Amino acid sequence: MRIIADAATALVALLHLYFLVLEMFLWTRPFGMKTFGLTPEFAAASRALAANQGLYNGFIAAGLAWSVFLGSDPISVFFLGCVIVAGIFGAITVSRRIFWVQGVPGIVALALVWLA
Repeated sequence: MRIIADAATALVALLHLYFLVLEMFLWTRPFGMKTFGLTPEFAAASRALAANQGLYNGFIAAGLAWSVFLGSDPISVFFLGCVIVAGIFGAITVSRRIFWVQGVPGIVALALVWLA
């Protein structure tokens, strides 16, 4: 069960690395704008905000990777909790889709960590 929990946590970390790339490097490119449903004008105007958000996703990814590397459940629980809270907040303030893309993987990984 430990291997499955670590794999799920690592998957959430990879997901957040993907978010980092989307928000920091692809925000104003066609793929990024299509992913987020942005106009070129809005993408250009919000580029710095998106990069900041991407950086935070990178910190989440680093914390999750660190927890897997150390085999530390408390660190995993903390960072997965952050992911879940961000997913819920994003669903309330931006789009319900964020809960499914970010919150649900975090919940599944957290449940597996607790079961391990």
